[in-house]
Order: sequence, then C-alpha cells, then structure tokens
Amino acid sequence: MKVADDWFTVRWQDGAVVMIDQRLLPEQEAYLRLVDVEGVARAIEDLAVRGAPAIGCTAALGAALSAQLCTSPDPQAVADEVERACARLAATRPTAVNLFWALARMRDTLAELAAGGADAAAVRAGLLKEACELVEQDVEICRALGAHGAGLVPEGGRILTHCNAGGLATGGYGTALGVVRAAAEAGRNPTVLADETRPFLQGARLTAWELARDDIPVTVITDNMAAHLMQQGEVDLVIVGADRVAANGDVANKIGTYGLALHASAHGLPFYVAAPCSTIDLGTESGADIPIEERGRDEIAEFGARPVVPAGVPVRHPAFDVTPAELVTAIVTERGIAQAPYTESLAALLS
Repeated sequence: MKVADDWFTVRWQDGAVVMIDQRLLPEQEAYLRLVDVEGVARAIEDLAVRGAPAIGCTAALGAALSAQLCTSPDPQAVADEVERACARLAATRPTAVNLFWALARMRDTLAELAAGGADAAAVRAGLLKEACELVEQDVEICRALGAHGAGLVPEGGRILTHCNAGGLATGGYGTALGVVRAAAEAGRNPTVLADETRPFLQGARLTAWELARDDIPVTVITDNMAAHLMQQGEVDLVIVGADRVAANGDVANKIGTYGLALHASAHGLPFYVAAPCSTIDLGTESGADIPIEERGRDEIAEFGARPVVPAGVPVRHPAFDVTPAELVTAIVTERGIAQAPYTESLAALLS
C-alpha cells in the first residue's frame, strides 16, 4: 500500500494556521494560510476544514494564533485575547464535541501557565506548543484506534462507509478510514464502498480522493444505493466516524448515518463506529441532548452553483443525525473497543 505523504490537513506553519481547502477537492489541492482568528473561524463554518477531530485541531491552533497576535507584555492581556478567540471559535459549529474539548484543553493550559507565573512570551510559547502537540497526538491516536479496529475487518472485507472520516477529518490517518488503512497495512485487502454523502459530497470528493491516493480499492455509490447493495450481499460491514458519542452510546454523525445503521441492522451486518475518546461526551446523557446543526438553504437548493429547488420552496438541512446505541455493534477508540452496555464500557474507557 502506498501511503500518501505529500499533503496534510492542518498545521502551524510560519506564523499562520495552514490547511488544505477541502471545498476544492478533488479538483484542486490548494492550501489556505490563515493569519487571524476570524479567518480560522470562517474556515470551520464554511467547511474548508471539517470532521470533528480536525475541527478540534484547527480550533486549538486558532487559540494559539490569537496569543501570537497579542503583542502586549502583560500576560493577562494575552489571556484575555485567547479567551475572546475561544469564544468565537466555540460559536462556529455546535455538534462536534472535539471542538469544545480542544478549546477546554487550551484554556487549561492557559490556566496552568498563569498559575506558574509565566510572562507574556512564555504564555504565547506554551499555548503554541500545546496546540502543535494536540495535532501530533491526534495522528498517534488515530493510528492506535486503527490498530484496535483492524481485527474487525475480515480478509477481503467489503466495507461501507459514510461521509469522510479519514485523514482529512483528523490531524491525519483517520478514524473510520484509520481502521481501513490499518486493515490494509495488515494485509487484509479491504475494499470500500463510499456513500457520496449529500449534500456536501464528502464521500465522493474526499473519501474517494484519500483512498485512491493510498491505492485502497474504493467505489463511490449514491446514498440511496446502500440498502440495495446490502441486499445483494455486497457489503460485509459498515464503519463510520462520529461527531459526538453520548454517555449511553448514542452516536451523532453526518446526516444519513442513522438510515445506514437501520439498513445494516435489517441485513444482519455489523455497524461499527470509530472515534477517539475526545469524541465521547459523558456529560451528554443521550442522543436527545446532542445539538444538531442546521445549515443554510443553498447547500441543498443548489448543486454546482445551479439551482435544483424552485425559488421560494423551503428546504430542511440538518447536518447530522443520531444513531441509537442499540444499532451500534461496537465503538472503536484508541484505548480499545467498547460494546454494550455502553454506559459502563464508555465510562471505563475514559476512567
């Protein structure tokens, strides 16, 4: 297997937050260089970067950027600027809990630096170090997660996935695609069916782009083909990522995931969720408590800048849905694999 190493999702580079612009893939591999917090926030909101872990990495770098931009010699002034940045970044997207986890980690680092009497320069350096380490650790976490999940993939396993939970959705390597990559590296020769994932086409544009570059066989299907292909015996298992996992094992992920889980259950297929422990939110009791982001009309009503819905006709655009825990066969994390009862197994993973 050829692992592509000539692109990256997001990193700190020469005083800026630099990321591949996922809106342009697969036609163009272009990078954004963001030099202010508002630019970072807009990149998250506008889906230049997406995927729960990647959003968390980006938010951490954005908080660090705010500190670098504050030239005051007063550490409290730097701290105030970082807090303003964290508030702006927290307002970008409500569903992915990794965003809030990463910002909490940056705030904790800021508090530790303040408690240690750090001057302004040390605060700036400490926050930047923490953010860069968070991104590096995310890649390590995904590799560990993939190693745990690889054993769930049978030899020649035909994997159906939804949206993009690969390197583009993380600091690198991926969650659901991390399992696929690890299985390929272990010689299990998996093949992938990638749901196109309307309306932003993360599966068709991003998952297929990643796997093709890694020489992992991938075929794109429309979202409404999944049940048919299961019925025809062309799917062995389903693996998806997650934007938030509630304490009871309910899973919020890209809209369409719930339907896919119902199809898998109806056809007796395992339905796996791959997510880092930072995606597990024990403070959220169940999926009913997870906020579901509603996005704008144009992403539904237009396709390639061409109107596909008559003017004046309303649309609905929930960006995520919630899959009940009883439809989830197992949740793969970097610390191991959780199974029902999830209230106990998830708490044990995080203890």
